[in-house]
Amino acid sequence: MGCVLGALGCCCGSAACSLCCACCPSTRNSIATRLAYGILLLISMIISWIFLIPGLANTLAKIPALCKGSTVGGVEIFQGQISCEKVVGYLSVYRIQFSLACFFFVMMILMLCVKRSKDPRSGIQNGFWLFKILIIIGICIGAFFIPNQGFAPTLMVIGSICGFIFILVQLILLIDFAHSWNESWVAKGEEGSKKHYCGLIFFTTAFYILSIAAIILLYIYFASKPSCSLNIFFVTINFILCIIVSIVSVLPVVQNYHSTSGLLQSSFVTLYVIFLTWSAITSEKPDPICNPSWYGIIKNDNSTIVEATGNGSVGVSSIIAMIIFFGLIIYSAMTSSTKSSGGKLLGISGNEETGTSIPKSEGGKSYDDEEESVAYNYSLFHFMFFLASFYVMMTLTNWLKPTNDFYSFRQSDSAVWVKIASSWTCLVLYCWSVIAPCVFRNREFS
Repeated sequence: MGCVLGALGCCCGSAACSLCCACCPSTRNSIATRLAYGILLLISMIISWIFLIPGLANTLAKIPALCKGSTVGGVEIFQGQISCEKVVGYLSVYRIQFSLACFFFVMMILMLCVKRSKDPRSGIQNGFWLFKILIIIGICIGAFFIPNQGFAPTLMVIGSICGFIFILVQLILLIDFAHSWNESWVAKGEEGSKKHYCGLIFFTTAFYILSIAAIILLYIYFASKPSCSLNIFFVTINFILCIIVSIVSVLPVVQNYHSTSGLLQSSFVTLYVIFLTWSAITSEKPDPICNPSWYGIIKNDNSTIVEATGNGSVGVSSIIAMIIFFGLIIYSAMTSSTKSSGGKLLGISGNEETGTSIPKSEGGKSYDDEEESVAYNYSLFHFMFFLASFYVMMTLTNWLKPTNDFYSFRQSDSAVWVKIASSWTCLVLYCWSVIAPCVFRNREFS
């Protein structure tokens, strides 16, 4: 990560770039660039989270002439420019991530049909980081002056659609990661590495134990009463489906055509599906019986109900979702296989995988691996980050729906069904990735 941040400093000049990269290993431009964009998205996430910190409005109010007018001898000299209560909270997250989405959308249009690094637009993709940061800041400042009337509800609809599409992309990346992980460790185990075989057994067992424990807790705290029939249905159906896909993954006919299919992937997917189930249930309207607060669970106080507001903090499920999200962003940036689902999804070309036409370079410097053709589809990459910006927006705001006053938010049933539909989609995609080699026996899936 230090090397990527150093790469951002390359906008200051070649000398600075050489100094920053001197301690870093040789890196392909294509990978360094994708990591840099990932860092930009991470920074926007952190800034958005800061705007959700309770009491931030009071801190901003201490800045002279920002929220309150400055006075001298009781006479107002400067009029307060903004209402600090209105620039923090969930609406600020909407505006910040909207700015990122606008930036990535413009980049997507600019990078259409770029085929090689000699295209002048390739320089925009891989450089000018200072100007890009300034452009994002400018868009963000402008976004805070957009009237609230119609802005939040419209963006919530767009964010829900784009966020759901990105969830589908994330599911493909997650399944691809699980398969790649298993294939890598199985291959090393077959080469004689006992620690990788032990690692497979350990993680498979750990994932299943965590999944079973999570299911038990869901039944205890969220599906213990007949009145929680919807929660009982969600937990039970997903539990049954996870058992089914786990069995399917080790069937003899599947093993004949997909020898690397195994319980590691199934356990990994099972744990993620259970997480999505929990996240969906906690997106329901607060209820002391069927959706108790964390305080109510820890203190065993079912009388406590926590209502969501526009100045609320990030939920626990959202924090976990953000960790998973950024991990997959890093994985997608490092993916270099054209055969993997993630590689095909990101439009990765063959020269990055095979290493053809990649010049030699001195240690500690990035080098151009896109002279003959780009290593990945620039426009598709920015489209993914365009969707990712809205996903971050919806996740940090807990998928809540803005109310009529535009400053407070409440639970939305759409968030529940988006997450449950995502869990079912994840199981379908994983099951298909397992049985596809059996169905299309003449096609290459490795």
